[in-house]
Amino acid sequence: MKNIFIIRHGETELNRKGIVQGSGVDTHLNELGQKQAQSFFARYRAEPFEVVLTSALRRTHQTVQGFIEMGIPWEQWAEINEISWGIHEGKVNTPQMHQEYTTMTNAWQKGDYTAKINGGESAQELANRIQLFVEHLKGRAEKNILVCSHGRAMRCLMCLLREMPLYKMDHFKHANTGLYKVLFDGNVFHFELNNNLSHLELIPTV
Repeated sequence: MKNIFIIRHGETELNRKGIVQGSGVDTHLNELGQKQAQSFFARYRAEPFEVVLTSALRRTHQTVQGFIEMGIPWEQWAEINEISWGIHEGKVNTPQMHQEYTTMTNAWQKGDYTAKINGGESAQELANRIQLFVEHLKGRAEKNILVCSHGRAMRCLMCLLREMPLYKMDHFKHANTGLYKVLFDGNVFHFELNNNLSHLELIPTV
C-alpha cells in the first residue's frame, strides 16, 4: 500500500489579491503562506516520506522546504504545474475575464474539454500531462510520498485518481496547504483525507 500526501501550495500575495497566477507567474509564498507551510511541516514532519515531488514552480518548493531540508529526495515535475490561464495570467480579475472564464468552465461542464483561455491550456491538455504523472506515481517504488501542486491541477488530478469525468473537477476543494491523503493498493486510489486543514490550527491567531 502506498501512502500519498497531496497538498496545494501555501498562500502567495497574488492569491490574496485575487490575481491569476497559473503556470506563467512564478511567485513566492507570502507571510501567511510561510506560516501555513511551517504548520504543515510541524504536523507531518514525523511521517516517513521517502520522496518529495513538486511542480516546477517555486511556490510549491517553498511549501515543502522543511521536508527538503531534512534531506528527503526531491524531484520537480512540470507535469503537475498549474494550468496555464494564458492572457489572464498576472492580471487582476475583471468582468470580461470572469465572463471568459465562465464561458470556458461552462463548456467543460458540458463535456467540451477543448475550451481554453486565449494562449492557455484546455482541460484536456491539462489532463493529458497530469495523466503522465499519475502513471509515474503508480509505478514508483516508494511507499510514502509527499506531493505539492496547485489548485486547478489538483482538481484535475483528483478526477484522474478517482477515474471521474473532468466536468466534476469543481467538486474538489483546494485551500492553501489543503491535504488530500490517498492510499494506492496497486489498483485503486482510496481517499482518506480531503482538503484537510487541521494543521492550520497550529498557526497563532494573535
